[in-house]
Amino acid sequence: MIQFHNVSLAYQKDATALENISFKVAKGEFVFLTGPSGAGKTTLLKLVYGALCPSRGQVLVNGQNISRLSAAEIPFLRRNVGVVFQDFKLLQHRTVFENVAITLEVAGCSTVDIGKRVIHILRQMGMESKINLTPPRLSGGEQQRVALARALVNEPRILLADEPTGNLDEANKTQILNIFKEANVKGTTVIVATHDRRLIEQTHQRIITLRSGNLFETGEAGHAEVCP
Repeated sequence: MIQFHNVSLAYQKDATALENISFKVAKGEFVFLTGPSGAGKTTLLKLVYGALCPSRGQVLVNGQNISRLSAAEIPFLRRNVGVVFQDFKLLQHRTVFENVAITLEVAGCSTVDIGKRVIHILRQMGMESKINLTPPRLSGGEQQRVALARALVNEPRILLADEPTGNLDEANKTQILNIFKEANVKGTTVIVATHDRRLIEQTHQRIITLRSGNLFETGEAGHAEVCP
């Protein structure tokens, strides 16, 4: 599903963001990507959805080499990848419905199909009653659920989440984690970037740890192996 082969990325000659990273994530797997701030977690996620290309090495997503995709092909890749950004990136002057519907509009879905699917996913998120509100009128937890709904409404093969619980209380963190688990049970490959150890310890999933742009360890919570 996702493969990194000796991947390095340098923003400048003297500033390497990732160095010689190699790992695989199988279809239907749930993985936590962890490490301190500045370790390269966000950069790695950007490589998966084609926002960046590696300086060296290969990134394969669904068998496609990211570096070989044209600018016109990237949007087709992203139709199969849902992304939850750290700052949500909701459209502040659009309603909850409109923020979620935009994913399906870009994919060319019919108006009737969009309406049914958006209502369904918002009902699952417990946000159906907020459908006509704009993001400034929502709490942080509610905005996070809208961002998740937008990422999941197209039933992506891959879900990427960048520090999705950073400013949430424990109850909301647990709720968001449960949503990830439900998506994973339905077959979605999930990668969650976080430095929240409590979140990781609530489930026994595989962990990939970065430190200063290097792959430090990989394994299950409590059973991680240090990489050479």
